[in-house]
Amino acid sequence: MTEEFNESMINEIKEGDRITGEIQEIEEKQVIVHVNGGKFNGIIPISQLSTHHIDNPSDAVKVGDEIGAYVTKVEYDEENETGTYILSKRQLETEKSYEFLQEKLDNDENIEAKVTEVVKGGLVVDVGQRGFVPASLISTDFIEDFSHFEGQVLKLKVEELDPANNRVILSRKAVEALENAEKKDDLLNNLNEGDVIEGKVARLTNFGAFIDIGGVDGLVHVSELSHEHVKSPEDVVSIGDQVKVKVKSVDKDSERISLSIKDTLPSPFESLRGEVNEGDVIEGKVVRLTNFGAFVEIKPGVQGLVHISEISHSHIGTPGEVLEPGQVVSVKILSVDIDNERISLSIKATLPDENVAESDNETTQSYLDNNEDEDNPTLGDVFGDKLKDIKF
Repeated sequence: MTEEFNESMINEIKEGDRITGEIQEIEEKQVIVHVNGGKFNGIIPISQLSTHHIDNPSDAVKVGDEIGAYVTKVEYDEENETGTYILSKRQLETEKSYEFLQEKLDNDENIEAKVTEVVKGGLVVDVGQRGFVPASLISTDFIEDFSHFEGQVLKLKVEELDPANNRVILSRKAVEALENAEKKDDLLNNLNEGDVIEGKVARLTNFGAFIDIGGVDGLVHVSELSHEHVKSPEDVVSIGDQVKVKVKSVDKDSERISLSIKDTLPSPFESLRGEVNEGDVIEGKVVRLTNFGAFVEIKPGVQGLVHISEISHSHIGTPGEVLEPGQVVSVKILSVDIDNERISLSIKATLPDENVAESDNETTQSYLDNNEDEDNPTLGDVFGDKLKDIKF
């Protein structure tokens, strides 16, 4: 009878069973649990109290807490008819965590988890157990130092689950990618030509700068970086700079956005008010030649046109016959229209007209030739009165 009673008592709760109980006592390296429906108390070693490393049992539980756990072993003393259940709260937490994470993985849903540790290869997070976000899955952007993530609560997607090897891999990058795609669609649908917005310089090329304006990049061509001539984008902006840009065009189908920094800056033509006037003669530099004339820069960012007819007093076929880019010339201001940013210039008006000078010389010589006799007196002119009375 006693043997049958002992066997039935032991078999009521066995190894592998899931139990509930109440924390009765906290010791240095373990806690004592009253097991509901059990014949004995249970013990949870500190290593089995939590999925995370703890230094003291009180870091995980307190007296009176209702907990769940798995029975990992039943220790029974037949002689004294006493026993103990060895329990693992950690095993139960891990199982629940895998069930939760598998559901999120199957439904492609996000989870939130706190970063508990930053390690060389990525981030350790609390997902009911130890989860890991590799450095390559932290962000869509390159992040060299991710120490600032410690303590943050992140939105993550489950990438890989391997219970057999206690492996839980998560991705913040996947969440960011979806958010960026949504932002891009929203931005393209609401962006209009003429809008002035802010962005960050994402990358530079020899033909311009790409600006991140919120999940999508727009191009500022090198000619739109400044009112002044720009040889290289690096001369004006740097990667990471926050800049104000104006939308010049939007092609939603190809996701191409043309931007301008120049159009957000004050026009250099405004500085000309009261500084230059029609009729002024100033110096400038030839910056560009066309078949109809030459553009001369009279101030940084301010160019005026010298029409081909205003380049020389002599007839020329092309401006290149007498001018070249970089040449410094004197120009006369023929007209100034600051509102429309147009200046008409003349080089010819600052030069003497050689044809007129030659014509004046020819007229003078002709006069001298025609009046040569009048200008040179004869003997008759000199002695006429004295000789008139002489008789031969």
